[in-house]
Amino acid sequence: FFFFFPGSPYQPIIEALSNYPQKRFYNVSKLGGTKYVIQLLCLTLDILPYSIRVLFESSVRNCDGFLVKETDAMNILDWKTKRNNVEVPFCPARVVLQDFTGIPAMVDFAAMREAVRNAGGDPVKVNPACPTDLTVDHSLQIDFSKCAIQNTPNPGGGESQKPMAKLSPLKVQPRKLPCRGQTGCKGPCGAGDSSRNSGQFSAQIENTPILCPFHLQPVPEPETVLKNQEMEFGRNRERLQFFKWSSKVFKNISIIPPETGMAHQVNLEYLSRVVFEVKDFLYPDSVVGTDSHMTMVNGLGILGWGVGGIETEAVMLGMPVTLTLPEVVGCELTGAASPLATSIDIVLSITKHLRQADVAGKFVEFFGSGVSQLSVADRTTIANMCPEYGAILSFFPVDNVTLKHLKHTGVDKAKLEVMEAYLKAVKLFRNDEISSREPEYSQIVQISLSSIIPYVSGPKRSQDRVAVNNMKSDFQACLNEKTGVKGFQVAVEKQNDTVPVQYEGNEYKLSHGCIVIAAVISCTNNCNPSVMLAAGLLAKKAVEAGLVVKPYIRTSLSPGSGMVTHYLSSSGVLPYLSKLGFEVVGYGCSTCVGNTAPLPEAIRNAIKQGDIIACGVLSGTKNFEGRLCDCVRANYLASPPLVVAYAIAGTVRIDFETEPLGIGFNGKSVYLRDIWPTRKELHTVEEECVISSMFKELKEKMEKGNKRWNSLEAPESALFPWDLKSTYIRCPSFFDKLAKEPVSPQPIENAHVLLYLGDSVTTDHISPAGSIARSSAAAKYLTNKGLTPREFNSYGARRGNDAVMTRGTFANIKLLNKFIGKPAPKTIHFTSGQTLDVFEAAELYQKEGIPLIILAGKKYGLGSSRDWAAKGPFLLGVKAVLAESYEKVHKSQLIGIGIAPLQFLPGENPNTLGLTGREQFSILFPPELSPRMTLDIKTSTGKVFSVIALFENDMEITLYKCGGSLNFVARRFL
Repeated sequence: FFFFFPGSPYQPIIEALSNYPQKRFYNVSKLGGTKYVIQLLCLTLDILPYSIRVLFESSVRNCDGFLVKETDAMNILDWKTKRNNVEVPFCPARVVLQDFTGIPAMVDFAAMREAVRNAGGDPVKVNPACPTDLTVDHSLQIDFSKCAIQNTPNPGGGESQKPMAKLSPLKVQPRKLPCRGQTGCKGPCGAGDSSRNSGQFSAQIENTPILCPFHLQPVPEPETVLKNQEMEFGRNRERLQFFKWSSKVFKNISIIPPETGMAHQVNLEYLSRVVFEVKDFLYPDSVVGTDSHMTMVNGLGILGWGVGGIETEAVMLGMPVTLTLPEVVGCELTGAASPLATSIDIVLSITKHLRQADVAGKFVEFFGSGVSQLSVADRTTIANMCPEYGAILSFFPVDNVTLKHLKHTGVDKAKLEVMEAYLKAVKLFRNDEISSREPEYSQIVQISLSSIIPYVSGPKRSQDRVAVNNMKSDFQACLNEKTGVKGFQVAVEKQNDTVPVQYEGNEYKLSHGCIVIAAVISCTNNCNPSVMLAAGLLAKKAVEAGLVVKPYIRTSLSPGSGMVTHYLSSSGVLPYLSKLGFEVVGYGCSTCVGNTAPLPEAIRNAIKQGDIIACGVLSGTKNFEGRLCDCVRANYLASPPLVVAYAIAGTVRIDFETEPLGIGFNGKSVYLRDIWPTRKELHTVEEECVISSMFKELKEKMEKGNKRWNSLEAPESALFPWDLKSTYIRCPSFFDKLAKEPVSPQPIENAHVLLYLGDSVTTDHISPAGSIARSSAAAKYLTNKGLTPREFNSYGARRGNDAVMTRGTFANIKLLNKFIGKPAPKTIHFTSGQTLDVFEAAELYQKEGIPLIILAGKKYGLGSSRDWAAKGPFLLGVKAVLAESYEKVHKSQLIGIGIAPLQFLPGENPNTLGLTGREQFSILFPPELSPRMTLDIKTSTGKVFSVIALFENDMEITLYKCGGSLNFVARRFL
């Protein structure tokens, strides 16, 4: 976007910043006294929530009379009376993509160039208009963990891998592996001696980050990282070459290469400006992106949130994001948290309170004395969890804590002074030291931090919190409960069953509640040094006490960026984490998005044999059943130190207050309280280790890239040379009907129901991101293309291939279709009466010329923003979704691709209307649609009922008429 529009009616309020005459900005604080708003003289910015002030500044600066009008700015200024009643545009300063959703966006750009060329336009004009950063962070898979070269099955297929020496010329053999005390080690430390490994040796580890802690031999990079990096580049080379081509031919886009960090972490540490400065013109930083955790930057005072890939592409091409002027919930924080409560405890407590307050579709803004008690790391952790309690964003205004943080990260003094002066001039700076009137909020939620105690969340949903001191009894209750959102319905006589299993020459016993996955991973935690350091210090004390982790537990440490590894290493705790099996496996999303390597076969077989409710514990944000591994049915979100603690205990059926974690040296029982680090210890280590040099080093790393990326070759032609044999990159069919003029919405006649779904259908159910099952339609397609299962990779990695993604739509093994009656990616093809894979049934319907709809319950499209959750159904032939309610972002995605989102009238659903889903449905759209208008649906049984067409504004209606946002934008180039 232009930093201001030459024809803007608000140019008279552009002025120089006090004491910095060369710096200019829109002084929106003076707008109330101008001729443009005589009718609003009584209003001032002082009563507006800070987040709304950012929207207001953007509307003033970007006002062009077309996409953004004067009335839009006035509506925002009159937020108190106009909230929830009007739609307003928002022009973010920049866009951030991650590769899972970034690759289909860039493939669409490449396809749009092709379509524009075919329609007689100039393809070179197709470029992002808004500054865009794409971070390649979701292609990491954990093939190797701990210190051994494990030759684990490929997460994408499952067959054994060949030795690494045959896969790549990378020479890693001379490198000495850090010893973790594995049996058979012949190193001078003797850690491999079985008697010492059982706890009879003194664990004195030298505090040096670049030496093997046992052999004291140089280890420049963890062997595991190198192996996983090599696998990542090998299996994703074609995708990476496409990204490299994109970086060469498209203007206004930059690519952050693999192994740098995850999107929202890089966004926080490297891309965030807080205040933009373009040609000495100042304006607030703001961002939208294709990752639902873009909200992390709200903790820095940057307005940002996740939107669908479809809307993001429109923003990249110069269109604003349109949203209903939201209510803003003021969250007043008071007091200070308990020393034992970590950021995760605070996050989960706030999640619970805000869920109960029903903040879905609203802004949340934090204020109160407790805010100043939270570091920026704490704030970003809280803001990052925002999608889990349903708010659009969670905003912490810039204050003195923010400025101190920026100073520590290396922002120079002069820039900070300009930043502070500008933010104060436009009333975007919050100063607790000066008594001032608080903004007015739609409602206020009060939370006392001092009441927060340690919690975990699970076993199936992030909103189901369990106090750590109640964990044992709660899991017992889950065993007793009927199968549902928490229960597993295990017979009483089987609840104490054990299954013996041989692993690495020793016998272990698995039982209900046993932990088989323990992952300290990216997402909410690595932005907060205190919780990661707490995990490291706890590991240090555990090792020194003689505690170990059972070897069959799939442990991993996947930091969001090199900064995390840096401070874990420089603080001296990384070797202790490695000793317990938490070795750095790489940088990027892994376990949280289902990219965990399969469990050892012996463990899997034992779990299945005994029908064991095995558990995973992770410090992430997603714990849907079956997400981590199909045989791990209970998954708990916990803070990093608790992940380590539960891994040591080996079970969730433990009372930390009364039961020891294990037996240490000399047969002594070791309790959690014995090894839990104090807040003073954490603060001391954090002050010494988390310093500006870490951020400086990280920035240098990102700017330099890495050798593999820098040496990667890619074409330079304006049009991408599509390879018809490719199974990664394919030209999609979204532009096949591109025409200069749109057509009126066509009626949906005699549509069959493809799926009859219940409540809380997530985007994971609709469009999986994890491994491709061998029996799936996508697997059959890839097999026919000559690929073996070990070459399948994941759905996320193949989002640039519409043929794979269409076949992967509704392929989740946990999909519960009421036509089938049990979890399975199946449906009924009513024409033939056959039970088929969803794709196969849809393919037959398309051949028969029969349109499709989906019936669903409440909260359809819950979870992470995922564009293929809309694109996939569209390519299956779905014309409309009829649900009781929607997740807002997903509903927007449906409109953006050309699917009509319809909603039952309040109090109605398929049951109350007597629908079975086996009927055929006909829907007639009037020539002129209006927002939220009522439509009639007629069924083949003669029943007629009314629904609401969930088009919120004229822009959404326009996009739907044009066949979606992609075709709407493409027409601008014809």
